[in-house]
Amino acid sequence: MRRLLTILLALLPLTEAVAQKCSLNCTLTGLDDGVGVVVCEPHGNRLAPVDTLTPDGKGRIKIERYSNDGDAQFFALALTRPQSPILHVMLLPKEKVNMDIAYNPAHNILQITKVKGSVNMEMYRRYTDIMAEVTTNPELQAAMPDAMEALIRGNSKELMSAFLVTYFEAAFDEYYDLYKTVRDSTITRYANNDFVKHVDQKVRSVIAVGSEAPDIVMAGRDGKELRLSDLRGKVVLIDFWASWCRPCRAENPNVVRLYNRYHDKGFEIFSVSLDNNRDAWLRAIEADGLVWSNHVSDLRGWSSAAGRLYGISSIPATVLVDREGRVLARNLRGQQLEQKLKEIFGQ
Repeated sequence: MRRLLTILLALLPLTEAVAQKCSLNCTLTGLDDGVGVVVCEPHGNRLAPVDTLTPDGKGRIKIERYSNDGDAQFFALALTRPQSPILHVMLLPKEKVNMDIAYNPAHNILQITKVKGSVNMEMYRRYTDIMAEVTTNPELQAAMPDAMEALIRGNSKELMSAFLVTYFEAAFDEYYDLYKTVRDSTITRYANNDFVKHVDQKVRSVIAVGSEAPDIVMAGRDGKELRLSDLRGKVVLIDFWASWCRPCRAENPNVVRLYNRYHDKGFEIFSVSLDNNRDAWLRAIEADGLVWSNHVSDLRGWSSAAGRLYGISSIPATVLVDREGRVLARNLRGQQLEQKLKEIFGQ
């Protein structure tokens, strides 16, 4: 018995390390002769080609992948032609998936028409239907966010939802509840997946209205540290912007006007730049007449520590903080910001 136990313990690491295979069989239609399929893998923020496949006489290709960690395999398919559309593929361990894909050259669309063997790819097929409808009928563009939200909410427990929800990345504050729904539905089952980790991080990063605003300690224009907490007792607009951001620059005259109107009543601005070029940052402050003294930046662009602390994924972005250091509102601009300041300070 002792010998058998020793053998079993010796084999355990090998058993745990056995790779789990998943496979994808595709049949493509609508391709010109000689057009191949490029398999791409994510590397950082881009897709890099790793293989090129030639469909057989019936338009068929086969892809096999192996997973050692039990996580899903994620890659993309494109065509060997200029301006190729892209399809994303997500395969769970041991899945054997069959898909039919149609290429529409008139609109340069790859559309999945049939899926067997994968709930995630069936969800993605419905996404390609939405995209095809919008591409062929631009009048439906306005309805696309609602269609996407309905698709994600109806399948929030599926891993694909953690990928597709990033469609709303630029409007995260508006769709926070959708992100939270996806996070709550996937975090237990897919805790180690990168997409689920991203959604979880986004949800955790939100500074809710009514909560205490985290302190920002960062270098100012002269290199000396400035602290958001030093403005306690004032109503403070934390303004995330950058010299290269056109909407930010367009909003700056309104911010200057409101600063001049309410500064004497206790209104301050704490500007956090997502620049990575110091000269461009300082020139923009001067050019736009941003006369307040609280300008900070760590010159790390989108990796800004303050931006990450406050979950900033698009700019311009604002956080309005009350005299006690609690968040009053997020992303107020233009007339909305002006109306809120009128409520606080009076006409």
